[in-house]
Amino acid sequence: MSKKNKALKINQLEKLETKSDLLELLKSRGKAGEKIAKTIAYEQELIGLQIELGKLQNWVKENGKRVAIIFEGRDAAGKGGTIRRFTQHLNPREMQIVALPKPTDAEKNQWYFRRYIKKLPNAGEIVFFDRSWYNRAVVEPVNGFCTENQYELFMKQVIDFENMLHEDGLILIKFWLEIDKEEQQERFEARRENPLKQWKLSPIDAKAQELWDTYSHYRDAMFKNTNSNHTPWVVVEANSKKTARLESIKYVLSQINYRTDTDTNIEFDEKIVAPYSE
Repeated sequence: MSKKNKALKINQLEKLETKSDLLELLKSRGKAGEKIAKTIAYEQELIGLQIELGKLQNWVKENGKRVAIIFEGRDAAGKGGTIRRFTQHLNPREMQIVALPKPTDAEKNQWYFRRYIKKLPNAGEIVFFDRSWYNRAVVEPVNGFCTENQYELFMKQVIDFENMLHEDGLILIKFWLEIDKEEQQERFEARRENPLKQWKLSPIDAKAQELWDTYSHYRDAMFKNTNSNHTPWVVVEANSKKTARLESIKYVLSQINYRTDTDTNIEFDEKIVAPYSE
């Protein structure tokens, strides 16, 4: 098909009656049209899920629930972008995004969990952690930011800590966004080339590829030793950012009983999002 024939004509647009008609027309225009159609379909599905997140937030507020959602993963796994899609249309008064900087000198001499406890949700609130106390399970030991004793103490205490949160009524969801080595490298390159994203690059990012296997070792140890019935790890295949965002939202919506009896159940793709299993 020539470029001339691929061009959309006014009379074709005038015949459109639904969004589905537009999507089908775009798909028929070749790769460029298919890409636009996929983007429109993604945005359409995302808006529907964000409406459901609004309902979930109202339920959390009305019932005085406390929800904490943790996002972990390698550098450039898409944690921040996924959190933005979760929170884009939520009421900012009843939710927080927590992305803590490195600890202060005072915090370094406190019980490790203390700085995170202060950020846990109040009644009626949802908190999203862009990295969490699990820094000590992977990022810190990989990069030499903690001692072996500090690491081992964390691994000994974290399940008891999370069990106490569970027993106190906190709803805790732990996501790990998984990408492959080639995808990570491509995303780093995209950040270097985009002046709007260069702030995301850090010295830790520069060593991430070199330390890939070390990250994998500590990730696997974290999964094995900190997975529990009350707070399982949920692994998200995140090479496709858009798919990971949609399926992560679906997972959260499916796990919390905020819906009425007349609402349609929301199902997630178990090939994309699944609880960790050895």
